[in-house]
Amino acid sequence: MRLLDRYCLRELSIPLAYCLSGFLVFWISFDLLNDLDEFQRAHLRVPDIAQYYLVRLPELLVTVLPISLLLALLYVLGNHARHNELTAMRAAGMSLWRICTPYLVVGAVCGVIIFVLNEIVVPDAAEAANAILTKYNPKTAGDLGPDWQLGLAFHNEKDNRIWNVSAYNKRTGQMRHVAVEWRLPDGTRRRYAAESAIYTNGFWLFNGLKELHYPPEGGLPSYRGETNEMAIPDFKETPEQINSEIKFAALNEARAIKRPRLSLREILDYQRLHPTLNPRDKARLQTQFHGRLAEPVKCLVVVLIAAAFGASGARRSVLVGVAGSIFITFAYFIIWSFSFALGTGQYLPPAVAAWAPNALFALSAIIFIHRSA
Repeated sequence: MRLLDRYCLRELSIPLAYCLSGFLVFWISFDLLNDLDEFQRAHLRVPDIAQYYLVRLPELLVTVLPISLLLALLYVLGNHARHNELTAMRAAGMSLWRICTPYLVVGAVCGVIIFVLNEIVVPDAAEAANAILTKYNPKTAGDLGPDWQLGLAFHNEKDNRIWNVSAYNKRTGQMRHVAVEWRLPDGTRRRYAAESAIYTNGFWLFNGLKELHYPPEGGLPSYRGETNEMAIPDFKETPEQINSEIKFAALNEARAIKRPRLSLREILDYQRLHPTLNPRDKARLQTQFHGRLAEPVKCLVVVLIAAAFGASGARRSVLVGVAGSIFITFAYFIIWSFSFALGTGQYLPPAVAAWAPNALFALSAIIFIHRSA
């Protein structure tokens, strides 16, 4: 790494840390004032509130990181332009692309961070935050606690199996009062009813299992007795797939149009169990899929926009470059959200809805940088 690259990265690190900290403090403060009544109704103490925002921190970081990177880059590039450092670099034979290389690397690293957070941490953040909110007064599942969901109906379309569960633990995969029904190729229908079930060692273990076999021509079923404990390896459904079903069912239109909410793993799990979807659900799921892939690219697009307006500001007013860059970037985020909503509503193909804003603004910035080089 050249000395100049280290200098550029060092100059960027401090403003980026300040911008990230400032945005997070502002966001948390605003959210705290807005939800203070809800925290009081939930009887949360100060440590609980701190834990709540600690759990939500990755989700907030994904939101504020691109904007923080933009403002930090504008500050750094503005300083370079104001002190004629960009002019000196270009007089030494360095192109604008070479000057911006360390910033593009930072944008790529930030994109990787966003992707990893979205896939590993963020999908469970909402449930973890809700568990904290209901820890003293769980309302969703009686006295069982916030990890439990009552009245789960789960359809494995691929294997044509229907699960009806009285209470399901989303964290451990434990079930209470579960019934599973499916039809065999010979036309017979089977129904398993058990007092409880749990997923362990790669298969479902049923307790208090009762078997009913229905003949293909209809009529009364035959009863196969009760088994205290029985493992059924033929049931390939996993708790992760069931949780994906729950999350997709809870993904109402108002939440789905704002931004990607499901991880790629959850989307693929849902698609494996539902190979055929109606056009509305397919558009919503595919838009979530492409949106999740396109979201980390925002950091690179932001770097290109900042470079196009901030670095080229050495030839004109720095203030005009900064103002133009901020305006273009906020227009980019608005158009991206609007395009995502159109994809969710089947007005645009999902891939176009997720990727078109990235491609449009990135290409425009690249052309601008090329002309300024």
